[in-house]
Amino acid sequence: MLIDSHCHVLSSEYDNVDEIIKDSINSGVEKIIVNGYDLKTSKEAVELANKYDHVYAAVGIGPSNVTDVNDETYDIISKLAKESKVVAIGEVGLDYYWTTENKEMQLKVFKTMLKIAKTNNLPVIVHCRKSFLDTYNLLKESDLTGIIHCYSGSVDMAKRFIKLGFLLGIGGVITFKNAKALKDVVKAIDINNFSLETDSPYLAPEPYRGKPNTPKNVKLVATEIANIKQVNLDEVIRVTGRSVCSKFDL
Repeated sequence: MLIDSHCHVLSSEYDNVDEIIKDSINSGVEKIIVNGYDLKTSKEAVELANKYDHVYAAVGIGPSNVTDVNDETYDIISKLAKESKVVAIGEVGLDYYWTTENKEMQLKVFKTMLKIAKTNNLPVIVHCRKSFLDTYNLLKESDLTGIIHCYSGSVDMAKRFIKLGFLLGIGGVITFKNAKALKDVVKAIDINNFSLETDSPYLAPEPYRGKPNTPKNVKLVATEIANIKQVNLDEVIRVTGRSVCSKFDL
């Protein structure tokens, strides 16, 4: 089962969201998890999930959107988390790449998102950039599971996240010629521990790099993993699809 486990197919990103979703489904993508990253996008993710059988939602406040978060924000995310087609709290996490000036607020919001996930018995879809140790320690304490979105860490750190019960989200970056570190991770780790994702509209794979990404390109990610692992493409699609369905109870 071909699944895009992480994308942002939202009206703020595309002129025609319905067209993007229908085109992706018609191209063979069987399930799509649309991730919110603030209140507006989380609400829209739920709306899209309720509209399309093939679409599911993840809701949350991402690390780039922590500035105006308050108790009301948490209440709304908690309410959205109870919607029937919400399968995860995400995209949430920590990002120290752009700035560490708001580090304490990032940590506060992430901790609260993890509590909401725990309360609602939901997995988490985690953004982790230049913040591996803090992210790992918080997830270890949380006793949650889910996906490390757009994984960019070492083989050793990958094994540590996997031991906690997390899948590694592999997207279009794996097709880039300069992505040696990620290719090394894919070589070293069993495909049972991967989820396929696009992060649409970002990080389009080769040969579409630099152009708006869409969920249908998730097959190119699967193809590159198959080439690296020297296994059949159908096997990559089957195994990753099974892992995601199991992780998110799809």
